[in-house]
Amino acid sequence: MPVQNPLFPVFLKLENLRVLLVGGGNVGLEKLAAILRSSPATAVTVVSLTFLPALRALTARYPAVRLHVGPYADSFLEEADIVFCATDDPALHRRIVAAAHAARLLVNVADTPPLCDFYLSSVVQKGALKVAVSTNGQSPTVAKRLRAVLEQALPDELDAVLQNMPAIRKQLAGDFAAKVKALDAVTAGLAGGPGYVAPATRRWRALAVGAALAAGALAVARWGPQAPEDSVKS
Repeated sequence: MPVQNPLFPVFLKLENLRVLLVGGGNVGLEKLAAILRSSPATAVTVVSLTFLPALRALTARYPAVRLHVGPYADSFLEEADIVFCATDDPALHRRIVAAAHAARLLVNVADTPPLCDFYLSSVVQKGALKVAVSTNGQSPTVAKRLRAVLEQALPDELDAVLQNMPAIRKQLAGDFAAKVKALDAVTAGLAGGPGYVAPATRRWRALAVGAALAAGALAVARWGPQAPEDSVKS
């Protein structure tokens, strides 16, 4: 039987945590860029003997990031909630993992899945929508390919739909079940409907749904929940 993916998917409010990143080279730069891309206000302490110029340039734009020039010490864990190891020293990584686990901290170790408590996923983002892809650490390349497919398949207009949904949801009458049913009906076009539909048709259907939701939100803003009938026709 194929091995299933046992990972528990979760989205962290990383800006509420203190991050320790050990490593100032290419891998450290990659990890830091991924952190700041999703959570730009995160407090990150980066520890390394040396830092790439590109990493220094990146941190210059983020005041919550601190660079510490010098060797790693276990005392850095005292001011950390989560740890990233990104050096070229496997022995150092094993030492950090042992100390972090003793302090009950979660650790991600670059390119060493057996030492990781969590993995970084390939992420697709369309405004408020964020989709994470995991291969259980088996193949980052496959995850990147899937991300590229999703980036092309998901229309950018999805964010406009999401931005309008709260205003529309507030105007729905009935109990929770009735509201869910109404929202399902409104957003049904995003799923493309039953049966096969050509990709181009699905995209234009999504655009049409987004336009309809935008029009609905505009009507709510102008006339309230009881918009005049002629406004709908226009």
